[in-house]
Amino acid sequence: MKPPQFLSAALICWALLAAGASAAQAQTATSSPPKSITLELGNDTKMDFVLIPAGTFMMGAEDSKADEKPVTKVTITQPFYFGKYEVTQGQWQAVMGSNPSYYKGAHLPVEQVSWNAAQGFLTNLNERVSGYRFRLPSEAEWEYACRAGTTTQYSFGDGDTALPEYGWFTGNGERKTHTVGEKKPNPWGLYDIHGNVWEWCQDWYAPYPGGEVTDPTGPATGTTIVMRGGSWSHGSRDLWSSFRFGRFNRDFPFRSVGFRVVALAAAK
Repeated sequence: MKPPQFLSAALICWALLAAGASAAQAQTATSSPPKSITLELGNDTKMDFVLIPAGTFMMGAEDSKADEKPVTKVTITQPFYFGKYEVTQGQWQAVMGSNPSYYKGAHLPVEQVSWNAAQGFLTNLNERVSGYRFRLPSEAEWEYACRAGTTTQYSFGDGDTALPEYGWFTGNGERKTHTVGEKKPNPWGLYDIHGNVWEWCQDWYAPYPGGEVTDPTGPATGTTIVMRGGSWSHGSRDLWSSFRFGRFNRDFPFRSVGFRVVALAAAK
């Protein structure tokens, strides 16, 4: 017995709708940004980035220094790519054609670079690599990425017992920088986010606003720039996720100061 014509038509419609839904789901899946990217810098040199999702976190710490208060609720509205590692001397050499570092080694973090020098690197990087726009992280983006969803002193927990597994500081740094990526990463896959070298942020150093803010970028003017993360030459307390350092101006280079890069997909 043949099925009624209206039933066959209904089955065909259902099949078409199901196929359309599957196609839409596939399109959504393929249009999602990759969790990580590797970009060619030229001269056989690459730079790896990890996708940091949008979200909200509490910036600062109540049980900490005065400049880490008041704890401020921060919303980051857009995902961004963040350097998986601190910028290395090999990467700096590929982009800038020089190496200002005190401790030499292609896979060591570049240091002795001022904030202004880092801006020069970013300008050249933006001219060299298409498809993305590169800049320093805002201070809020840096702490958000460092915390990686945690609320503890470090991204791996409270207390510094496990710190030697995650970062280089006075307790194990041997008074020098170390090859990037030798320690454990934070929960979002960022290496050396605690220690090795300080990392420049984009922001002028200033008090926190308190309350709730969205995508903060710091004040329009100032005298010194924020650095984050601690270094091989500083104690464990300076490697807290919330710790801020704001004593250097834009022109100051030092052999424990480097940086990490944000990459944003360029507008089409």
